[in-house]
Amino acid sequence: MLDVNVIRDNPKEIKKKIETKGADPTLVDKFLELDAKWRDLTKQFDDSRAEQKKLSKDKKIEEAKELKEKIRAIEADLKDLELMREGVLRQIPNPPLEWVIIGKDESGNKVLKEEGKKPELKNPKDYFTLAQELDLIDTERAAKVAGSRFGYLKGAAAMMEFALVQLAFKVAAKEGFTPVVPPVIINENSMSSMGYLERGKDEVYYLPADNMYLVGTSEQSIGPMHGGETLENLPKRYIGFSTCFRREAGSYGKDTKGILRVHQFDKAEMFSFVKPEDSEKEHKLLLSLEEKLMKELELPYRVLDICTGDLGDPAAAKYDIEAWMPGQNGGKGEYRETHSTSNTTDFQSRRLNIKYKNDEGKKEYVHMLNGTAFAIGRMLIAIIENYQTEEGTIKVPKALQEFIGTDEIKK
Repeated sequence: MLDVNVIRDNPKEIKKKIETKGADPTLVDKFLELDAKWRDLTKQFDDSRAEQKKLSKDKKIEEAKELKEKIRAIEADLKDLELMREGVLRQIPNPPLEWVIIGKDESGNKVLKEEGKKPELKNPKDYFTLAQELDLIDTERAAKVAGSRFGYLKGAAAMMEFALVQLAFKVAAKEGFTPVVPPVIINENSMSSMGYLERGKDEVYYLPADNMYLVGTSEQSIGPMHGGETLENLPKRYIGFSTCFRREAGSYGKDTKGILRVHQFDKAEMFSFVKPEDSEKEHKLLLSLEEKLMKELELPYRVLDICTGDLGDPAAAKYDIEAWMPGQNGGKGEYRETHSTSNTTDFQSRRLNIKYKNDEGKKEYVHMLNGTAFAIGRMLIAIIENYQTEEGTIKVPKALQEFIGTDEIKK
C-alpha cells in the first residue's frame, strides 16, 4: 500500500510508473476522487462534532440532539467511503524504483551475467527420465492419491531435499538469518497485507469454511509475524522453511509431467526487515547469498535484472537466477528460473503497520525484502540434470555429500 501523500503530491508520476507494470493508471484518478470526497466528509464530521460539543455546553439540548442524528448519518457515509477509498488504494501496485528497466513483459528482462561451466554431455537426459530410472520421483502414484501436478520424492531425492535445506540454513546463519518454520495456513488479513490478493488471487488456495489461505511462498507467513510492531536492532533477518501451494491456474498444458510446475512444493526462503536507507544494499546481499548457494552446488546459472512489466504488485525491484538445465528442450538445454529476490520497500509494511524508530526517535515504516534460498523441486531438477553421468547415475554435489552420506546415486 502506498503513502497517500505521495499519490496526492505526485499523481502523474505514480500513474506513469504503475502503467509500466501493466496496471491501470486510472486507479490513481479513482483514488484521488474518493480521497477528495473522504477528506470533505471527514471535515464535515469533525466540524459537526465540534458544533455538537458547543451546543451541549450552551445547554441547547434539542439542537444538539438533531445534530447528533446528522453526525450518525455522516459517520455511516464516511465508513462506506473509507472502505471504497482503501479498496482502490490496495489495487495500486508498488511503483518500480527509478533504476528498474522499463519493459512490457519477461522479454524485457536483462541478463546481467552468466556464471559456472556447463557440463559436457553427449546425450543428456531430462531429470524426469533419470528420476524414474533411479526410482527417485513417482508422479503416477501421486496422481492416484492427489491428482495431477503432485509427486512423491523417494530415496536419495528425499534425502537431497533435507540436505539442501541444511545447506541453505548453514550459509544464511553466517549472515545473521534466524531459522524459522512458519505456518502454512494464514488468515485473510495476512495474505491481503502481503499484497497477493488484488491480482493473482486465482493462484491462491482458499479454505472458505475457515476463511484461511494456504501460502504460495514462505514469505507470505514470515512477513506478517511482526505485524503491528515497532522493531529494534535492524536489520532483522529470517530464513524460513515451509511447504507452499499454488493452483497453477494459468499454466494449463505447461510442464505437466514431473515436478517442475506442481501444486505443492517445499522452499527455503530468506526474509529481511531493514531501514529504508539500507534496503537496496540488503537486496544485493540477498542476491549474493543466492549466488553463493549456486556456487556451493557448482551449478551453472545466469542472473537477470527484471523489468517493470515482469514485476509482481509488491515488488519495486527484482532479480532472478536461472539455472542451466541440460536435459530440457529435448536435450538441447535451457535456463529455467530457480531463484528470485524482491525489494518491496514499504509497500507491505504499511499494510502490516511494521515500523522502527529513526535516529530522531520518529517512527517510520521498515522496508521488507525476500529472496529464495532454495525452491527444492527446481533445485533437484538442476542437480539431477547437471550431475548425470553417461552411465545413468547422478553424482552428488560436494556441498551435499556430508548430509547425504554418499557421492553418487545409483540403482
